[in-house]
Amino acid sequence: MPASTVRKRSRSRIIGAVALAAGASLMLAACGSTKDTASAGSGGTGKVGVILPLLTSPFWQSYNDYVPKMAKSEGVEVLKTVNSNSDPSQQITDIDNELTQGVKGLVVAPLDSAAIQAGLAQAERKGVPVVAVDVAPDKGKVAMVVRADNVAYGTKACDYLGQHITSGKVVQVMGDLASVNGRDRSEAFRSCVKKKYPKLKVLEIPAKWESDTAAAKLDTLLNANPDIKGIYLQAGGVYLAPTLQTLKSKGMLRTAGQPGHISIVSNDGIPQEFDAIRKGQIDATVSQPADAYARYGLYYIKAAMAGKTFKPGPTDHGSVIVELPNGVLEDQLPAPLVTKANVDDPKLWGNTVT
Repeated sequence: MPASTVRKRSRSRIIGAVALAAGASLMLAACGSTKDTASAGSGGTGKVGVILPLLTSPFWQSYNDYVPKMAKSEGVEVLKTVNSNSDPSQQITDIDNELTQGVKGLVVAPLDSAAIQAGLAQAERKGVPVVAVDVAPDKGKVAMVVRADNVAYGTKACDYLGQHITSGKVVQVMGDLASVNGRDRSEAFRSCVKKKYPKLKVLEIPAKWESDTAAAKLDTLLNANPDIKGIYLQAGGVYLAPTLQTLKSKGMLRTAGQPGHISIVSNDGIPQEFDAIRKGQIDATVSQPADAYARYGLYYIKAAMAGKTFKPGPTDHGSVIVELPNGVLEDQLPAPLVTKANVDDPKLWGNTVT
């Protein structure tokens, strides 16, 4: 799931941070092998820093709650989690602060796929391995990316809407295109509709993981297009509440099965989405595994600290490790589609939290 608001004033600071790291980043191995000989001497022990992108989304609140539980389960000593508060430049500072505290490993959920390179360069200079969770960096060295297949997110949303709407206008409320997640979901949804459901017309709202932006732009779009039949929310944790409120304020929130119901597919798998599915307010969501993100982020950082390596292929936990175009390895965790038919499945993490 995804980062939230990226402040304009942080952009200039990001550019400066990236520029300072440019010389060092040129020395980074472009290929993201999980080999980490510099940190192998730690033997898999030592303190680990965990850096969050934000805490304003129920998804990241749940991930934050899972971190200490999974750390205990995996035998990893973690410091108190750090919240970068939706600011990519602050995230670089947070990485530096954790390194100053002498951590032996870092688990980071990048806010910006490009800007994070500066932080990765800092960690490499210190010989500290990094595992990226949820978002893959465009460049820089990481031991592993722990992430679900975001292309599949967009494709699953497209297929659901395409199979339930024969023709008409559908909207995708996009994430931040500075994040590979926003780019993957947006392009996958767009391409799938064009290829498989040509009678659907896609309208787009670039909302940058900002709830207020999503609400305002959706309101404007609905005024101009009151005949919209479907909506794809790329982040339920951020967009669900403002979307339902906007539809309700316009008298357009009708439950599934009623005339005029707008089909809605979301991403995240938070309890609030499950409740909305049960009420018929939305139709489906793709469950992004907050519990598995925490567990395997810590699993892979412990392995990296011990100098262990991995290869592409199936894992023993129902996922597949793939090699990304930049050479980085990514463990693509399962992210099932949740509808009214399986919303009460006790195995879904969204049914295990309050």
